[in-house]
Amino acid sequence: MAHIEGGCLCGRVRYRADAEPAFISICHCTDCQKFSGSAFATVVSVPGPALQVSGTLKTFTKTGSSGKPIHRRFCPECGSGIVEEADALPGIAMLNAGSLDDRTWVKPHSQIYCDSAQPWVRLGGEMKRFSKTPG
Repeated sequence: MAHIEGGCLCGRVRYRADAEPAFISICHCTDCQKFSGSAFATVVSVPGPALQVSGTLKTFTKTGSSGKPIHRRFCPECGSGIVEEADALPGIAMLNAGSLDDRTWVKPHSQIYCDSAQPWVRLGGEMKRFSKTPG
């Protein structure tokens, strides 16, 4: 079982999970680009009940491409994105990989929303690529 810890830039929010990741993925959707302030987001998904958060998170909710809400939770002090929960994926918490204390083990298995990827982004590795989402 993996032990995962992380937190925000200012340190007011910390989290931990003792669980194997359900999946590790890169998302190129325009919402993830805007939320991350980058060309894509890298998420490490764990079972929601395994995630323990200390500190206060603020939530921004928006309807995703599935037609169901996505709840993006972040530190209200420094703005660091911490976790997303999509109603389309019940019971899954998607941690922003940049918020992990140790990121050396993170190896994404797939890329989603590749149709929205920035044209200059070329990622290597043996990742499955999906134009939108798998399924």
